[in-house]
Amino acid sequence: MSVIACRAALMGATLFALAACASNGGHAMADTPRPAREAPLAGPVPARQSTAFTLGTDQPRAPEQLAVIFDKADLSIKVIPDDRAIDAVAVLDFTATAPVERLVVELDTILTVSEVDVDGVPVPPDRWSNPEGRMSVELGRTLAAGETARLRIAYSGRPRVAPHAPWDGGFVWATAPSGEPWIATAVQPEGCDIFWPCIDHPLAEPGRVDLHITVPSNLSAPSNGKFLGTVDHGDGWTTWNWSAANPNTYAIALNIGPYAEVSADYRSRFGNVVPMSYWHLRSDDPAKVAALFAQFAPMMDFYEATVGPYPFGDEKMGVVETPYLGMEHQTINAYGNEYKLDGRGFDWLLHHELSHEWFGNQLTNRNADDMWLHEGLGSYMQPLYDRWLHGDRFMEASLLDQRRGLINKFPVVSGEEKSEDEVYQSDRGPGLDIYNKGSLIAHSLRLLIGDEAFFRSVTRLVYGTATPRPGEFQPRYGTTDEFLSIVHEETGQDLTWFFQGYLYQAALPDLRQTRAGGELVLEWVTGNGGVFPMPVEVEVDGRRRTVSMDGGRGRIAAPPGAHVLIDPDNKVLRRLDFIEEWKAAGNHAQPLP
Repeated sequence: MSVIACRAALMGATLFALAACASNGGHAMADTPRPAREAPLAGPVPARQSTAFTLGTDQPRAPEQLAVIFDKADLSIKVIPDDRAIDAVAVLDFTATAPVERLVVELDTILTVSEVDVDGVPVPPDRWSNPEGRMSVELGRTLAAGETARLRIAYSGRPRVAPHAPWDGGFVWATAPSGEPWIATAVQPEGCDIFWPCIDHPLAEPGRVDLHITVPSNLSAPSNGKFLGTVDHGDGWTTWNWSAANPNTYAIALNIGPYAEVSADYRSRFGNVVPMSYWHLRSDDPAKVAALFAQFAPMMDFYEATVGPYPFGDEKMGVVETPYLGMEHQTINAYGNEYKLDGRGFDWLLHHELSHEWFGNQLTNRNADDMWLHEGLGSYMQPLYDRWLHGDRFMEASLLDQRRGLINKFPVVSGEEKSEDEVYQSDRGPGLDIYNKGSLIAHSLRLLIGDEAFFRSVTRLVYGTATPRPGEFQPRYGTTDEFLSIVHEETGQDLTWFFQGYLYQAALPDLRQTRAGGELVLEWVTGNGGVFPMPVEVEVDGRRRTVSMDGGRGRIAAPPGAHVLIDPDNKVLRRLDFIEEWKAAGNHAQPLP
């Protein structure tokens, strides 16, 4: 949510942690009747285990990987439910940007490679190797800058079974309530190399991925991008064909099951028409299916009004029901919330994963250290949607839930290159704070600079322009520094102090206050001791004034006996003693009954 959301809190965590993280705030989700389904089947462990290298993602790229452009991947994958195995052929096209003598990709070593060839010429086994999951193939010549090469790899085997999808990922082999196989992949924490050969790094997205997914003919296989039709082979197997442009590597997803499809066109406020599809289990309650699908268009309209055009309108807005909670998979988001209601008037999981089409798929962070751009801005969309649907009370309730979930042990942004594990695991990095704290920082920034500057800044970050039009932009990479530069341009102010005080410090800014001699004296104290001139509204006996806080200090008249209320609208994210005391007491960590 990346429902990787909360991995740190959720690896064996309480149900409370799951609800709090996943709902961006801890709304209890009422159970609704649903046909029983079997839990995902664990199955026997493969004889070989994935290496530590494979189980990590966004590792530093090899020099040979830095010297090529990944033009296209053509993946033919037969999924064999009875064996919990795959039989696959990957054809990968590269263009050299500098001289290179070998092609290097990642592929899990528990999969057996049977054939390798380059440009149609077989490569003997002594000229390729895959010892730890980084596969190196000698070209037998030097590929000059501008030249292309086609690498073909045939492989098969039993891919890694997800111990706890989506937080600890791999394949999920489950059984639908009606008895058929129900299979899905979720590999964000581990990367694309779990089941297809790729360059497992966010900056190495292929220009296009074509998918040919062969499954038993009584099952369907919705996937990324445009649907190119099926081929029934007449032997009990059918191939589903898809094509996706510029996908995130971990977002390539296999989804196989007894699905039915409901579809409609969304007429965008930008003039184009976007096909919407939801693949659900045929055994689902039709009324619940219809109610969920009815949410698609309003959510799309909200995001288009708030951020900009749906980024993949020439392909589809797609959702597929999965036997695990969820994950953002470009144009085929995983949905496993079982139609649960939580009193907000919309499905939080559907809404959050849809946010990642903008924050994650259209805009991709250059490094995991900037992951808050995905998760924080994406999480802020939910309080904004609460207001869009129901008004300020619901937005404030959502923000309060996020506020109670803050950890404040590590900075949201360190300023150093980080792996996903170093960011998502709360014993090593910010963990849930990239969601909740990132959202609250975005809220404080919006209230500081105003809606026009804030939303123009977000739109520019996502599209590279303040006036995006369908078909006139491409997916892009972004950083926190770039966002700061955009905000500077939009406001004409240097807000480095804001970013430094919130993002680069673990501790929240602390507003110290003393009251004497008919005055209230205020002073900001930050984690790095830097000046933090955040203005503060103060209400004295019902009358409000804004204290400018030049140099991080300010004062206001407050006669003895007057009632003083600091920041009455809760515009400013800051340390609050009563929340710290509540957390220290531990009462917030009790599991749901």
